[in-house]
Amino acid sequence: MILELLAVAVALMLLLWGIGKIPLSYNLRNLTVRWKTTLMTALAFTAVIALLTVMMAFVGGMKKMTEGTGRPDNVLVLSDGATDEVISNLPIGDLSEIENLPEVARAEGRPLASREAFMVAIQSAPTPSGGRPKRRILQLRGIEDPRLTAWIHDLELLPGGSWFSEAGVQEAPADGNNGNTPAPMIQAVLGEGVARELGRDRTAEQLAAANNPDRLDVGDTFTLGDRTWIVVGVLDSADSIFNSEIWAKRSLAAAVFGKENYTTLVLRAKDAEAAKRLKTFLAEDYEKAALNPKVELDFYKDLSETSAQFSYAIGFLAIVMSIGGIFGVMNTMFAAVSQREGDIGVLRLLGFNRRQILVSFLLESLLIAMVGGLLGCAIGSLSDGWTASSVVGGHGSGKFIVLQLAVDAEIIATGILLSLSMGLLGGLLPALSAMRLRPLDALR
Repeated sequence: MILELLAVAVALMLLLWGIGKIPLSYNLRNLTVRWKTTLMTALAFTAVIALLTVMMAFVGGMKKMTEGTGRPDNVLVLSDGATDEVISNLPIGDLSEIENLPEVARAEGRPLASREAFMVAIQSAPTPSGGRPKRRILQLRGIEDPRLTAWIHDLELLPGGSWFSEAGVQEAPADGNNGNTPAPMIQAVLGEGVARELGRDRTAEQLAAANNPDRLDVGDTFTLGDRTWIVVGVLDSADSIFNSEIWAKRSLAAAVFGKENYTTLVLRAKDAEAAKRLKTFLAEDYEKAALNPKVELDFYKDLSETSAQFSYAIGFLAIVMSIGGIFGVMNTMFAAVSQREGDIGVLRLLGFNRRQILVSFLLESLLIAMVGGLLGCAIGSLSDGWTASSVVGGHGSGKFIVLQLAVDAEIIATGILLSLSMGLLGGLLPALSAMRLRPLDALR
């Protein structure tokens, strides 16, 4: 829709150019003669559009992440009344029967089902000397079989990594100072986003010795709870919610954070239709336990309500900033009209009509807006791929996520269209004022 509107706007500019008989070189000369005013007005457009492009890229990255997670043939089962994993508490004894329902797909003689325990942990982050203590929210997913869970969620490891072992731990190096043997390190698989977030905590010495300066990588360690954790793999998860999660052996993570039961059961159905039937059966006809099943794709789409809230906020901000841009270009064009009253009178005496005068001044306004909008979009596009963190809301709670800003063609088109709209509205009144000048009055 946005691309179509931009195409219409460009077509209208070309139409105006065709209607106006005044040479375009005349408009360009006037803009260059008043280059300081023209430059300041164009830079105002540039700043507005660049800022809006970055904000829209943030929303685009969030939307891409929330809507890109989940499959239509996966069913995510929570306990009755639970709207999110963090408050779910599944009865362990009832899961086996659910996993063997006919709609659940099987491979190698076992059902494709992932038992998971979702946990939220608070980690102290390094603070500057004398600064206030900082903490971050981290999300853990305790699982039993990482390969099966990753396959069900369509995830793979980045090259060089491995899944945690059956034990889920490995021995820590001996403490040479006192000879004590430290507790085994918990093996963890990190989402790429949280690996970057934790990588910021490293000291200069740790960075110098690191294999990857941008994020934690295989062999790096971090502290969470009262245990040391070692990275054994990093998920290729840039476009999913799992980008912000830490995966570990469920029994070990549960012991650290006191989460005894499972929170989530993810079932791979035979197809999307089977997933809908399975969801309906578990919600309405399953009598042994009260459950809250959801098709996984729908569950994660619900988290995009935060994207909508950001979109509304950006829309409001765009209106406020656009008003400023409109008055800015209006002031510039009114000044141009007052300085060129003699030119307008000469043009009228040469035979150019009121409509052509109107079009000429509108084109100048639109040219300023086009240049400023293009520069703003170009600068804002540099944010594509930047990493940011936020909290997405939904299901009555929130999830901490690390996302990548995404600038696409629709965002660029929106920025240019907004800039042209400001140029049109800001230039209309001055152009009407120029059009109404009488030739002899203008020459006095």
